[in-house]
Amino acid sequence: MSQSSATTTALSDLAVPLERDVFLRTLIRELAGTLQDVVGLEQASGFISVVGQTMGHQIDQAYKAALRVSELSREQVAAVLVDLKKRIQGDFYIIEETDEKLVLGNRACPFAEKVIGRPSMCMMTSNVFGSIAATNLGYAKVELQETIAEGASGCRVVVYLKPTGEAEEAEGREYFK
Repeated sequence: MSQSSATTTALSDLAVPLERDVFLRTLIRELAGTLQDVVGLEQASGFISVVGQTMGHQIDQAYKAALRVSELSREQVAAVLVDLKKRIQGDFYIIEETDEKLVLGNRACPFAEKVIGRPSMCMMTSNVFGSIAATNLGYAKVELQETIAEGASGCRVVVYLKPTGEAEEAEGREYFK
């Protein structure tokens, strides 16, 4: 671009794909990628888990305050998990809901394309879901059966609400009240 055209076109009018949402999603992607490269996937997932657990507690408190309850029921937990993801542009939905487990599907990740190849970022979902369920229901084990991060067309997340035999056999992270 010549100097004269640069002075007649405002930088803010240029088609630069940069705004807060893309910037923050890219920042998280690059942080997760750096962690995965430096300390490995398992350790990176652990670090992101700490952040996810803290956020889960904050989100749980916000919903309880809005609902004016001290504890969420199983039905409310399921609804909150779907609603919180919808608010951050995910597309989670309930596939199955019983006293023993919640099975959720997802058609769109809140991190969008930035999650691809960064499975450690899925620990945000695991820990937010796990901490909310365990805080209100006493126990949770979250199994990420399929994820967009690992190339699936959608996600399938199982939140076990009781330490059943099926939950014990599942690969996932446990959460306690």
